[in-house]
Amino acid sequence: MKIGIKGINRVTATATVALTAGAVIAGSVFASTAQAATPTPTITAKGGFVMNNGTAKTLFSKAADTRRPTGSTTKIMTAKVVLSQKNLNLDSKVTIQKAYSDYIVSKGASSAHLIVGDKVTVRQLLYGLMLPSGCDAAYALADKYGSGSTRAARVKSFVGKMNSQAKSLGMKNTHFDSFDGIGNGSNYSTPRDLTKLASNAMKSSTFRTVVKTKSTKQKVTTKSGGYRYMSWSNTNTMLSSYSGAIGVKTGSGPTAKYCLVFAATRKGKTVIGTVLASTNATTRTADMKKIMDYSFKK
Repeated sequence: MKIGIKGINRVTATATVALTAGAVIAGSVFASTAQAATPTPTITAKGGFVMNNGTAKTLFSKAADTRRPTGSTTKIMTAKVVLSQKNLNLDSKVTIQKAYSDYIVSKGASSAHLIVGDKVTVRQLLYGLMLPSGCDAAYALADKYGSGSTRAARVKSFVGKMNSQAKSLGMKNTHFDSFDGIGNGSNYSTPRDLTKLASNAMKSSTFRTVVKTKSTKQKVTTKSGGYRYMSWSNTNTMLSSYSGAIGVKTGSGPTAKYCLVFAATRKGKTVIGTVLASTNATTRTADMKKIMDYSFKK
């Protein structure tokens, strides 16, 4: 039987449609498989946010703009204010006052175990602030870099500087009422704001060096002119357990629950993020690992 030109065209068209349909179906299967390979993770924390530190692109978000207590992640801003001082001398010495240790005792706060009368450099105080999360170190820095004739006035001034920094960084849902996160009811931020803060703070080489340090032994001058060694370990255990980890700061408290601001670099890509109000230290770590792993794949 002869088949005309029109018949051949019909056969060709039918075959083309069939092939195209097959390709679409196959493509859909592959797309579905790819999507299924990296589902958006579910975290225990009430809030979370991750971004690409180089492009500021959002990689993960959960209640990213909901205000929550921040615990000791507040100390990122404490360090930021100190490192923003004009003509900062990191080797300048601060004499540890009884008020700092009394504060630790009265608040039951985390401590760098600073000893009254010791002379400690600003650089050492930054290590004491960020590694063992010393509220005594935070108090010492606020006392030194705040303005005023009384300690109370200097602390108030320093907290004012923290809020000014937050405003200048566009942290619209953040307010500080303390130098260490032990607030009076109005110390709060969001996962997005804290990530933005950490990203900015990480521009400082001093800050980067401090927050990636797992442990340190520092020689300080005693009241009598001798010396002693202070040993501090970082509360951020992910520095040892997460590939590429470079910081940043843990936080916890009765209202803040368990918080973490975290950064890591892999194959030249730096990802930075925050989880707030996780249920315990274990879930905080698990939450952060899940969303960071997910973000590195995006």
